[in-house]
Amino acid sequence: MAVPRRALVSVSDKTGLVPFVNGLVELGFEIVSTGGTRRTLQEQGVQVIDISEYTGFPEIMNGRVKTLHPKVHGAILGRPDLTEDQSAMQEHGILPFELVVCNLYPFEETIAREGVTIPEAIEQIDIGGPSMIRSSAKNHAYVAVVTRPDQFDPVLDALKAGPLAEETRRELAAAAFEMTARYDRAIANYMASVTATRNDADSAFPATLTLNYQRRTQLRYGENPHQQAAFYVEPSSEVATLAAAEQLHGKELSYNNLLDLDAALELVREFTAPAAVVLKHNNPCGAAIGETPAEAFEAAYAGDPVSAFGSIIGFNRPVDLATAELMCDPGKFVEAIIAPAYDDDAFEALTTRPKWKANVRLMRCPALADTRAETLAIRTVGGGVLVQSRDDQPEAVAEWKVVTDRTPSDEERTTLEFAWKVCKHVKSNAIVFAKNGAVVGVGAGQMSRLDSAFIAAHKSDGRAAGGVVASDAFFPFRDGVDEAAKAGITAVIQPGGSRRDDEVIAACNEHGMAMILTGRRHFRH
Repeated sequence: MAVPRRALVSVSDKTGLVPFVNGLVELGFEIVSTGGTRRTLQEQGVQVIDISEYTGFPEIMNGRVKTLHPKVHGAILGRPDLTEDQSAMQEHGILPFELVVCNLYPFEETIAREGVTIPEAIEQIDIGGPSMIRSSAKNHAYVAVVTRPDQFDPVLDALKAGPLAEETRRELAAAAFEMTARYDRAIANYMASVTATRNDADSAFPATLTLNYQRRTQLRYGENPHQQAAFYVEPSSEVATLAAAEQLHGKELSYNNLLDLDAALELVREFTAPAAVVLKHNNPCGAAIGETPAEAFEAAYAGDPVSAFGSIIGFNRPVDLATAELMCDPGKFVEAIIAPAYDDDAFEALTTRPKWKANVRLMRCPALADTRAETLAIRTVGGGVLVQSRDDQPEAVAEWKVVTDRTPSDEERTTLEFAWKVCKHVKSNAIVFAKNGAVVGVGAGQMSRLDSAFIAAHKSDGRAAGGVVASDAFFPFRDGVDEAAKAGITAVIQPGGSRRDDEVIAACNEHGMAMILTGRRHFRH
C-alpha cells in the first residue's frame, strides 16, 4: 500500500485555497489542517484531518496554541535520509509533510485600520505560522512551503509533473523568508511606535531601519541608458500612491517617467478646485486651477509651452473630451498623463488622434484625492540613507503675517496661496510667478535665489505684470524682490526669517508690494 503524501494547510488569507487543495487531493495528498482553515475546507467537501487528531493534543487558549507541537515541527523538520531522524519519527508516530501551505495573521492590515487598539494589534501577531514557515523553509530540501495564493497554480502544475525540483523548493523558501522578515519588521516598527514617549526626540525613527519592498518590474534602464534600474513597491501600497496607479495604455514606463509621474501626483493633489500640472524633470513648468479640467490644462500648458514639450501631465479630475482635444492639438507632445479617470471618448481621442497616440502612457489613480497616512521620506547617500517625515503637513494659514504697509487684495491672496502650493514642489532655490490661478514663470534649482527670480521673470515673458511671487525660503537680500518688481509683480509670499527681513520689507514697501511671511520653509533639494 502506497504511503500517502501529506500536506499541512493553515492559512489566514484563503484566496484560491479550495481549488488548490482539491488539486492536491486529486494528486493523492492527505490534508492536515487547523481551526478556521479546516472548517472552510470541510464546508466545501474536502476531506481533512484535524491537527488535534494528528497530534493527540487539542487546540487551546482560543486557538493560540495549536501547531506548536513536536509532532508538527518534527514532521516538517525531519530529514528522511538521516537514520537518526527516521528513528525518532517512527518512535514518536511523526508523519512527514511533503508540503506546508501557510500564511500569516493580517497584522499589517490590522494596524493600518483607523482607531485600532494596541491589544487588537497584538492579537494579530502570529506565532505558530512563522514557526511553521521558517521550519519548512529551513528544511526545503525535503519540504516545500507555499505562502502566497499566487503560488498555488504554479506549484500545482509542477506537482502534476512529478516531485518539485530543488530549485523550485529553494525559490519557495526564499519567498517564505522574505514574508517572515517583512512581518517581523512590521511588528518591530509598530512596537517602537507605541512605546515611544511624547518627549522622545527620536520617537519617529526606529533604532534599526529595515526596508522591505517587492520588485514590481525591471526597467529598461535608469536615468541614463548605461544605468540598470527596477521599480520596487511597498507590500501594501496605499491607494493614493503611484504604486497603486494602473497603466491603461502606452509604452513601458521608464525610470524618469516614474519620477515625474510621482511628482505630478504629489503636486496636483494639493488642489481642491479642478487643477492641471505640467511636469518636466521633476519640476512643474506649468500649473493652474480652473472651472473645468480643460480650462486648467490650457492655462497650465501656457505657463511654459516650450518646456512642456515631452512633459508629464497630472489632473485631479477625470479627463474629459474637451481636455483631451486640447492635449491632442498639433505641436503638443505628451509623454504620460496621470488622472483619477478618463471618459471613454477622451481615452479614444488620446489613443487614436495625435502622432504620439501609441506611446503616451495613460495612468489612472482613482484614489488620488484620498488622504495618505504619514510615511517617511527616504533618500540614499553613500553608505546609508537619510530619513525624514514628509513635507505634507497642512499649512498654518492662520499664522501667516502681512508685514508690509499694503495688505494683499482678495485676488492677490488667492493667487499667493496657489503659488505657495506650487512653490513647495519646485527644486530649491525655488521662485514661482503666478497670475489668475496659473503659473507664468518658474526659476528652479539655482544656486542663487536672484538667479531663480531672473529665470522666472524671463520665463514669464511679460505676463507676470499684476501677478505674485512665491519663494520657498527667505530672500537673503532685497535683490530678488527688486527683480520681481521689474516683472510687474505686486505681491510676495515667503517664509521670512532672514537677518535682512527689514531690508526686504522696505523694498516691498518701496515698490508698493504686499508681502506675507508664512514662517515655514519648503526646501526641496
